[in-house]
Amino acid sequence: MSFNQELDRHGVWRKDFAARLQNLAEWLSGRDLLGVGVRERLDHLRAQLKNDKIMVAFVAEFSRGKSELINAMFFADYGRRIMPASVGRTTMCPTEIAYEPQEPPCLRLLPIESRLQAQSLLDWRQVPQKWEQVTLDVHDPEQLALAIQKVAEVRRVSQQQAAALGFWHEEQPEDNPLPGPDGLIEVPKWRHALINIAHPLLKQGLVILDTPGLNAIGAEPELTISLLPQAQAVVFILAADTGVTKSDLTVWRQHLVAPDQVRESRLVVLNKIDTLWDDLRTPAQVQAQIAAQRSDVAAVLGVSAPQVLAVSAQKGLLAKINHDPELLAASHLLELEAALGVGLLSHRREILRSSTALGIDALRREISRLVHIRARDLIEQVQELESLRGKNTSAIRQMRLRIEQEQAHFDASAAKIQALRSVHLRLLNELLVLLGATHLKTEAQKLVVALRQPGIKFGVKRAYAETFERLGAGLVRANELAIEIQSMLEGSFKGLNAEYGFSLQVPTPPQLMQYQHDLQKIETSHVHYLGLGNTLRLARTDFTERLTRALMSRLRVVYDTALNELDIWNKSASSQIDAQLRERRRHFSRRIEAVARIQHAAGDLDGRIRELEQHQAELHLVDAQLTELTEQLMSDAQEAPADAALA
Repeated sequence: MSFNQELDRHGVWRKDFAARLQNLAEWLSGRDLLGVGVRERLDHLRAQLKNDKIMVAFVAEFSRGKSELINAMFFADYGRRIMPASVGRTTMCPTEIAYEPQEPPCLRLLPIESRLQAQSLLDWRQVPQKWEQVTLDVHDPEQLALAIQKVAEVRRVSQQQAAALGFWHEEQPEDNPLPGPDGLIEVPKWRHALINIAHPLLKQGLVILDTPGLNAIGAEPELTISLLPQAQAVVFILAADTGVTKSDLTVWRQHLVAPDQVRESRLVVLNKIDTLWDDLRTPAQVQAQIAAQRSDVAAVLGVSAPQVLAVSAQKGLLAKINHDPELLAASHLLELEAALGVGLLSHRREILRSSTALGIDALRREISRLVHIRARDLIEQVQELESLRGKNTSAIRQMRLRIEQEQAHFDASAAKIQALRSVHLRLLNELLVLLGATHLKTEAQKLVVALRQPGIKFGVKRAYAETFERLGAGLVRANELAIEIQSMLEGSFKGLNAEYGFSLQVPTPPQLMQYQHDLQKIETSHVHYLGLGNTLRLARTDFTERLTRALMSRLRVVYDTALNELDIWNKSASSQIDAQLRERRRHFSRRIEAVARIQHAAGDLDGRIRELEQHQAELHLVDAQLTELTEQLMSDAQEAPADAALA
């Protein structure tokens, strides 16, 4: 099955699961079970499904047929090329192709001059007015392709301007582009491009990252150390007739095989195998030559043989447009699509299924606690009213006084619960400071200073090690505080449960030490990058400024994710107390109301008991329906999306 088909099935499953979550939310709302904690968990699950992106990065030196491969795999239904693919350089800036439903179909372009300013790419994304926007007509392939041609635009600038932008370096003359007759240097017009179109695969969560060649990759450290590591799969494209050239090998070693990266997520594509098709050779001889080339490439790059595939993107595109199955088979394009589908999506499914199943289980426990509280309160009310049978007015009045006294005692406990919350918030605030932006900036300041010092940066590796050691120690301290808060909540909840008959249960604590691994990945990728012939680059202020911004952007993502997990944990604990306080106050009001009704109409006792028993039956039905609904969701979360789509 092709990558396109697998992704489509995955998208159908996500859409169906999201609809089931919405139905559950409406069902809970209609039964007054959609409290703050439950709503937070539902929103988190919905966000997981909505934001589940699958990024496939296409990386190659110039003229390897990268854009043509993207056209063949994803845009053949348009009946023509959409991404610019011609002789020489085509895509001149990193280009992300995705779908955001809240945005119109458009091409957004960030001017190359943005490199001269302090913001990172992540920062620039939050300032849409600084991007040039071109409207796209997704129903007009000609207009679409013409508009997207802008990613190939260049500017001609002086050597001084090219140096300021990071494309000319006196100390690395072999990497410099050739000046024109007028002495001007050709540089990309745009720093980054975002294409938003409602392509069926993009609507399912696919993100395509099209990268330019080595010089452009190296000049944009944020691409190297942030965007590429985020990709679930990287397709590295070579030319079948040349194999691995020196510049190809540099791209591979510097940007695609850092120690923290999983090589199995890299696929190597020998493109343009049609250049090896030769009427003077038999088909068997041609296939033998291709097989030998694949083996050589696998040995040079250090990957397994199945990770190297040989295709013809141009013939594959032509075959799809002309509906030529024989030519499509000869292009071997479907083999690449199948490899992506099996390797990438199966892994992505497992991650999403696992996290979704855990979320549904936590959601079910949260709702079940609330249902249990209501059921217990109904039982107590029925027993209380049953005890009034045959009692006189004085006994009924005494019961009302006792309930009111219990209510007053409970209301007086608010101070105790508030004290608990004060201690909780004090510890939580200390924890939040350790993961906040100010603390991160302070801890990284020494490294920032080391990176910004002029000339060769001899102590920069030590500065990295010390900075990440401090960040790691901060995470350890944050985790200790989380454990302390968890322990305090366990003791407090146990006391409240015993004193007031609550059923509070401490939520699963945040797993902060998992972010230690994320920090290690960032450190490893940076240190790896420092040691690969980038000494001269690091001596340049413009480059180290971009490297610093890229580092801080990536660290902020890790810390913001940790803060989000803390927020969910905190709200889950707080919302339980709020929900049970609310239910207990309702319980007192209903008990007093029932006794008051009986005081004024003695014959109403049996009617009130029947009314409560009816509520018990209804709540029992709600509990059964809740079990059925959540078990179905758990089953959906754990089965393969491909199977779910067929159901």
